[in-house]
Amino acid sequence: MTEAAPLTDEDRAILELESDTIAGHTCKVIVLGAGAPGGDALRELIAERIDLVPALTRRLGGTTRAPAWVEDPGFDLADHVVDAQLTRGLDDSGLRDAVAELFAQHLDRSRPLWRLDVLPLADGTALVWRIHHAVADGTTTMRFARQLLFEEETGGGDRPTPASPRPALDDARRRGHLAAFLEREFARSRETSPFDGRIGRLRRVGFAVAPLQALHDSAKSLAGATVNDAVLASVAGGLRRWIAEHHGHLEEMRLKVPVSLHHEGDDAGNRGSFFTVAVPVAEQDAVVRLRAVHEQTAARKAAHDAQRIDEMTRELRHLSPRLETLWEKVERSPRRFALNVSNVPGPRSAVRVLGAPVSRLHTLAEIGEHHALRVSAISYAGAVCFGLCADPAIVDDLEALATGIEAETAEIIAAAVP
Repeated sequence: MTEAAPLTDEDRAILELESDTIAGHTCKVIVLGAGAPGGDALRELIAERIDLVPALTRRLGGTTRAPAWVEDPGFDLADHVVDAQLTRGLDDSGLRDAVAELFAQHLDRSRPLWRLDVLPLADGTALVWRIHHAVADGTTTMRFARQLLFEEETGGGDRPTPASPRPALDDARRRGHLAAFLEREFARSRETSPFDGRIGRLRRVGFAVAPLQALHDSAKSLAGATVNDAVLASVAGGLRRWIAEHHGHLEEMRLKVPVSLHHEGDDAGNRGSFFTVAVPVAEQDAVVRLRAVHEQTAARKAAHDAQRIDEMTRELRHLSPRLETLWEKVERSPRRFALNVSNVPGPRSAVRVLGAPVSRLHTLAEIGEHHALRVSAISYAGAVCFGLCADPAIVDDLEALATGIEAETAEIIAAAVP
């Protein structure tokens, strides 16, 4: 028996966010081509490798005062790798519906908090892998995928690196930096978010794909920007199209941008922070929008704002439970941000699962109260794959939004062509 692992403060906070209408998991949708394995073969593969990922054999336990991750004595892969009982393969629309239905379901807290559903497609197989966010964030989930499923990965994904240390500051300069940080981070949106509403139990998902290298090169040549800047600008452009059709007019929208604080070799399930940026969703010119995004993200990175927020959160947590609760309410307010947009590096080169090629890899993350839309992106084998998750009662026509994001990435790429 392995020793129990006490829940971290991050684990507890994530578990407390879950409710009857909100499930606390992340999800990877792995689309396989010809020769895809079924559940029996996947269970055999994972059984051979599961010792590499002991976190996936642990369930919630301990005591009320000292909750912990404890080894599940009844761990059985048949409970976690499940063949869908379908009479025929799913088309793209059917896959979206099936993923949405699974995503809305809570994981069983009496077992390790993950499940992989095997769905037959008209031309392949989809693996819908849900892992509770208290067990693993996006970066950690990709590490688990490399350890449990993927093979023939020749390039390897981008590896997280330690955050750069900040130089020491005298008191006057520190106060100046703090004032600038507060102005950047705590600016409130002047407009009501179209995604601010009471969340229900139903979900809808959407997918979009863009060419990675072309987007990278175009963003760099047009604005000295990064792929992540281009992802944010493209989402903002897709929102511009969707807002005009479904909501009316908005000048800008604040986006929450998660930042991984993992470093090489760490085994933390969750290690991340964030900062927010205001994107001009009324701006029609994709390049102007890209430059506006890059200007803000560059400033946030140079000032190490994500690390500063992480430090502040930890200090408040240990200083006063009341202050921590107040901070959490402020941080989750729809006036602080309207939409969370994350981007996780995946395998640079094409990978396989038991010989079957992975043709697409999407990631999805759960929405939250007053935030009825969430957008996630992951890079894979020369593509940026977007995953959209929404409450359909608040955000309708999700496919139009996904199509709009693809159109905006194409505009950025086209603008860089001489």
